[in-house]
Amino acid sequence: MAEQVAWSAGKPGKENLMLYMEAGTAAFEGKLGAARQLATQAASSASSAGEKEMAAGCESAAALWEALYGNVAEARQRAAATLSESNGRDGEYVAALALALTGDSVRGHALAEDLEKRFPEDTIVRFNYLPTLRAQLALNTPNNSGKAIEALNPALPYELGVPGSSTFWTNLYPVYLRGQAFLESREGTRAAAEFQKILDWPGVVVNEPIGALAHLGIARAYVLQGDKSKAKTAYQDFLTLWKDADANIPVLVAAKAEAAKLD
Repeated sequence: MAEQVAWSAGKPGKENLMLYMEAGTAAFEGKLGAARQLATQAASSASSAGEKEMAAGCESAAALWEALYGNVAEARQRAAATLSESNGRDGEYVAALALALTGDSVRGHALAEDLEKRFPEDTIVRFNYLPTLRAQLALNTPNNSGKAIEALNPALPYELGVPGSSTFWTNLYPVYLRGQAFLESREGTRAAAEFQKILDWPGVVVNEPIGALAHLGIARAYVLQGDKSKAKTAYQDFLTLWKDADANIPVLVAAKAEAAKLD
């Protein structure tokens, strides 16, 4: 990766993509400080090359990492930067999902409605983006996991595929949100099955953060099942993957505390 980034330095249209990919890999490993810097560099490089949508996409991806890892203020700041740059389909979706994950249901809902209005016949919007957004918005209301699972039904025939025309990887998010919904409803076996799909498709999830968080999801699912041994193994898988992660990431702090209770 470092060699490819060095090769791309100063090359318009190439440097920003390589920096973004490097940022994504850092975020996947929990190296969020490095990921932030690289995402900022990628967005700046894209702007310099006149690639407005790419710049917005780099900001939105960073917002999503922050949201998934529990950094609410940072996620909202990056989402705002995205939306000030562009309202392109992919960037707006990822920013909307980041906002929904931080609990900003009002803004998340408004952006979902905007996507539905502007892209009524878009396959990716109809069968990936909107079901995912609606599921997270449903989960923001207590005891609403059933509605979240129902919202994801339109994605079922397509969710293991790759949204081919998407600017960035947003693969398997319907699967991840369904796993979260089953955790919410305390259905451990069904939750574990969803997170296992993500682990079984590494070539599809690539370096998206949910590829790491799936290990944590499975650990929590095993806790619900009462399988302490498998839960401990799954927690350890996540903690090993994030052995060099920034120590203050909320989701990592929570994972360590949960794992310690099993000892």
